[in-house]
Amino acid sequence: MTGIICAMQIEADGIIALSQNTQTEEIAGMKFTTGTLNGKDIAVVVCGVGKVNAAMCAVVLIEKFNPDVVINSGVGGSLSPLVSIGDIVVATKSVQHDMNTTALGDKRGEVSFPDGTKIFFDCDKTVVEKLTQACKTLPDTKVEQGVIASGDIFISDRKKRKRIADTFGALVCEMEGAAIGYVCYALKTPYGIIRAISDDLDENKGVDYAKFCELASKKTVGAICEYLKNE
Repeated sequence: MTGIICAMQIEADGIIALSQNTQTEEIAGMKFTTGTLNGKDIAVVVCGVGKVNAAMCAVVLIEKFNPDVVINSGVGGSLSPLVSIGDIVVATKSVQHDMNTTALGDKRGEVSFPDGTKIFFDCDKTVVEKLTQACKTLPDTKVEQGVIASGDIFISDRKKRKRIADTFGALVCEMEGAAIGYVCYALKTPYGIIRAISDDLDENKGVDYAKFCELASKKTVGAICEYLKNE
């Protein structure tokens, strides 16, 4: 089974509409829909905004449905001139850019575990390659691989974005992926992240966000459908 955690309801609705034999179950206020898509078993859920929501969602998804892999999809802000509005970034690893215990001598982004520390949470290499190939089938879409940085704050200031990029070598900032990566690491579950760019370093150029979300959802739904064909 593939677990799919969506950032937007429109994404989940798009996937569910293409699925067969669907059933929905509510757990901890989240609606998990199971079914089949392209002949593969899936469980789809919208996690809500932020790292706590994302982590809670990932724990429930893994413990209840035991997926072979978890895919997180959604939108994000560009941290690099390499990617602009409408492009897609497939994460190679994720990091919590707002994790900061540097006053205690730790490195920025460093997360402490009982048995050690980590800054980056590696995505499964096979999943990364399959997601990349799936995204490349989308029309008029540039696809890049790179670090995705997550934090519980919407970063609109260009200088703050540049600081995150310089610190972690990240291409995208968003609010959920690294929390899901943390949970998947702890529970030994392969994971991957795709993000469609919703705003770039030129601070949107007047783009209508609602219209973009509809475009982004079509792209991420299309990518996930293509990924499942080869899963």
